[in-house]
Amino acid sequence: MCRHKKHRNSELAEQDDVFVHKLLIFMSSKYRQPEHTFHIPVMGIAFTIDSPIKVARFGISSVISIVEDRLIEMMRQHYYSSIHQLYEPITTSEPDYRAKRITDYLNLVNTIVQQQMQKLRSEAFERGSDIVKYFEMLPEDSRLKAIYNTMMQTVDVVERRKHEMYLKSQLSPGSIDVNIMTKVDRNHVDKSGNVIPDASDAVSALRGYALSELENSSVVFSAGMNPRLYNYLESLHAFDPDENYQFSKKVIVKVSDYRSALIQGKYLAKKGIWVSEFRIESGLNCGGHAFATDGFLLGPIMEEFKTKHDELRDTIFAIYKGAINKKLDIDFSDPPEVRITVQGGIGTHEEDQLLKNKYNVASTGWGTPFLLVPEATTVDAHTLNLLSAAGENDIELSHNSPLGVRFHYLKGTTADIEKKQRIANGKAGSPCTEKHLALNTEFTEEPICTASLRYQKLKMTQLKGMNLTKNELDKQINDLQAKECLCIGLSNSAAITYDELFVNKFNAVNICPGPNIVNFSEIVSLQTMTDHIYGRTNIMHNAHRPNLFVAEIILYINYLKEQLINETESSMDTKRTLYYRTFITNLYKGLVYYTELNESDMHHDIKFTNALLQAEKELTRIELEFFPESSDVLQLV
Repeated sequence: MCRHKKHRNSELAEQDDVFVHKLLIFMSSKYRQPEHTFHIPVMGIAFTIDSPIKVARFGISSVISIVEDRLIEMMRQHYYSSIHQLYEPITTSEPDYRAKRITDYLNLVNTIVQQQMQKLRSEAFERGSDIVKYFEMLPEDSRLKAIYNTMMQTVDVVERRKHEMYLKSQLSPGSIDVNIMTKVDRNHVDKSGNVIPDASDAVSALRGYALSELENSSVVFSAGMNPRLYNYLESLHAFDPDENYQFSKKVIVKVSDYRSALIQGKYLAKKGIWVSEFRIESGLNCGGHAFATDGFLLGPIMEEFKTKHDELRDTIFAIYKGAINKKLDIDFSDPPEVRITVQGGIGTHEEDQLLKNKYNVASTGWGTPFLLVPEATTVDAHTLNLLSAAGENDIELSHNSPLGVRFHYLKGTTADIEKKQRIANGKAGSPCTEKHLALNTEFTEEPICTASLRYQKLKMTQLKGMNLTKNELDKQINDLQAKECLCIGLSNSAAITYDELFVNKFNAVNICPGPNIVNFSEIVSLQTMTDHIYGRTNIMHNAHRPNLFVAEIILYINYLKEQLINETESSMDTKRTLYYRTFITNLYKGLVYYTELNESDMHHDIKFTNALLQAEKELTRIELEFFPESSDVLQLV
C-alpha cells in the first residue's frame, strides 16, 4: 500500500514537472504586470548603478543612471568575473565606445539577473531562502502572496507541490530601467573639431540602451524636453510596438506637472513614440536636482492627473494613432496603457496608501530611504554612516550643481571637505576629467564646466573687476565656489565599495538625498524596508515629522522667502513681481485644496489642520512684507 502510494506520487511528480515546464515558459512573458507596487528611482550616478543585480530577482524594479560611461566600464570589469567570463575592455579609441559600453553593461546586468532567476526557481521553499524572501516581501493584497500563504499552510504533499510549482512559474524579475537626464547632452567632436552626428552624451546613451537585450524595460527621461534627443528617438525601432501591440522597451517621462506631461506626450506622439508612463516627482521634496514649480503643490498636481487621465491618454493617442500608422502601417483600435506614478518625500505606509487610493497611481517611488539599504543601493560605508546620522541642518537645497539647478546635498561628505580645503588654499574648483557637465561657453569657445578650475579662475577675475559692493561680491563668490564636481563625486561610492579604480587620485564622494533622509536613521535590510513600505513594520520614529504634503509646503515657503530676500531692486521688475504673485497665489490654492482634502480623506487630522493654518499665516506675512499693496489675499476659511 505504501509502495503503491509512493509510486503514484512519483508519477504525479513527473506529470507536474512537465506542467511546470510549460508554466515556466509562460512565465517568461515580457508583458506580466509587477506584483510590487513601489519602485526604486534613479539616485545619483553610482547609488543605483547595480541595483537590479541586488533587487530585480525579488520582483522589485529599479533605475540605472547611464550618464557616466567610465563608471559603467568600471562596473563591467567588476561584474564579468561573477558570471565567469573574461572582461574585454571597451576603450575610448573605439568608435561609438560610449554606446557600446552602455549596451554591454545592460546586457551583463540582464544576464546576471536571468541567472539569479534560474537559481531562484530551483530553490526549495525553506526559511532563509531567496524564494521564500521573494514571496514574503510581496504586498499583503498580492494574489501570489495569498497563494503562497495557502501553500505554506498546506499539509498534503501533492497539493503543496502543485502550489509550489505554480508559484515558481509566476516568478518574475523587476524591470531593469535606465535614466537619461536630458540636460546632460554634451556634444562630442572629432580630431578636426567637427561635431560628430548622433554622438552627444544623451543621444549615444539612448542608442546604447536601445541596442541592449533588455525586455519589459523602460528608459526614464528626466529634467525636461530635449528636442534633439526626442527626434533621435523616432529613428529607433526598439520603441515600436510588436505584433501584439505591446512594447518591449517603453518610454517613461518624469514630470512635475500636468502641462509638461501633455506637451511632451504630444511631441513624442507626433514622432510615433508612445509614453507608457508619466512619473510625477515633487518639485522640491525630492533627492538630487530640484526643479521647483511655480508654487504648484503635489496634491493638486496629482488631482489634475487623476481627473484628466483619460483626457491625457486620448489626446496623445489621437496624435499617436496617425503617426504610428504612417510610420509602420499599424492600426491601433484602442490606446495603449498610460501609467501614472509618483515619487518624492514618501515616508510612511499611510502616505503610500493615500497616494495609491486617492490618486489611483500604479506605483510609488521610494528613493532616499533606500540609500540606507545596502542590499538595494551602493553607498560606501563612510557616506552611509553620515546619512544615517543626518539631521535637518545637514541637508541643504544647495547651489552646488554646475547645471545651475538647485541641488539637495548632504553636508560633511569627503567631497564637501575637499572643496572647502581647495577654497582655503586659494585653488577653488575641480579638475574636469569627465566633462559631462561641461556646457558653459561664457568665457571659452569650447564648453567648460562651471565647477572646473578653469571656469572658477576666469569667473573670479571677472567678478573682481565688476566694482560690486562687498556684500554682492561675497554673495557672487559664494555661489561660484559652491559649484562642485558631480561626475566624480556621485560615482565614487561604487569605486570605494568595490575597491575598484574610477579616476586615479580622486576618491571624494558627494551624495544628494532628499530632505526625507532626516527621518530615517537605521541602516536596514531590504526585507525590513519593504515591510515598512507595506505597513508590516515601522522604522520611522520621528513623532514630529510632518507628512509629505506639509513637508513640501514648508520647502516651498522657505524657497519663496529665499528667492525674495535675494532679489535686488533692479531685478524686481514687473515680470518678476508677476511671477512671485502667481507663485503665492498657487500656494494659497494648494492650501485650500489640502483643507478640503483633510475634510474628506485625512479624517480631520488636527496636526494637519494646524500645519495648514501655520503655513497660511506665514504666507500671508510674506505677502504683506514684500507686496504690501496686495488686497486680494486668499483665505482658507
